[in-house]
Amino acid sequence: MIKVGVFGASGRVGKLLIEDLKKTEEMSLSTVFVRNTLDFTIDPSLLVTSDMHSFLNACDIVIDFSLPEACEILLEEAIKTPKPLVIGTTGLNQHQLNLLKQASELMPVLYATNMSLGVALLNKLVYQASAALEDFDIEIVEMHHRHKKDAPSGTALTLGESAAAGRNLDLDKVRVSGRDGNIGERSNDEIAVMALRGGDIVGRHTVGFYNDGEFIELNHTATSRNTFSKGALRAAKWLTNKDAGLYSIADCLEL
Repeated sequence: MIKVGVFGASGRVGKLLIEDLKKTEEMSLSTVFVRNTLDFTIDPSLLVTSDMHSFLNACDIVIDFSLPEACEILLEEAIKTPKPLVIGTTGLNQHQLNLLKQASELMPVLYATNMSLGVALLNKLVYQASAALEDFDIEIVEMHHRHKKDAPSGTALTLGESAAAGRNLDLDKVRVSGRDGNIGERSNDEIAVMALRGGDIVGRHTVGFYNDGEFIELNHTATSRNTFSKGALRAAKWLTNKDAGLYSIADCLEL
């Protein structure tokens, strides 16, 4: 039985992980990390702790859906006490991404800005379409609920990276995330990544390829956050016995 530690248990996906683990074969919840207190009840036999050392020692693998600053603390401690990590936190800055890479040299780390099978496949299709439709303009639009803190979403940026890779471009050099005023015509290599926020939208991503006389749009819509929790559990089961290294959800799904 794989003992899972949930980091970010008070979050929307964290709560779903706790519930989904009750119905997942070969895996069980052993501990949750909390910075303050849980706002819901949990099996009293489970370890609920704010001590990172105790948390890491009480599980075989950690699944993290927290905030960037909390994920940073997890990575720093995991480097001292290596443990397989499934990281689903988005909005990581360059220092935090560097820590993630450093951790992956000591333990298996699976990092995904979106844990769903559909988005993993969408990234592959975007790469292929970008390479094949070389004269088409690429525009990416993502929609999320009003409470999401980072923009554009990590998933949208990953899709942008897939599109850029299909044309041997550096996304950081060609990305546009806002247009206002008399800015002139669109450049050929430009890849727009735009964010919309409102209501309780779980997540919707559209990657459009536009040309004179025709266009094609690839869409993915998440209708339930269980998509992310179940994907993370599948990734955790796959990652447990892997060698140290940095893995993606595409590796897990063999795409």
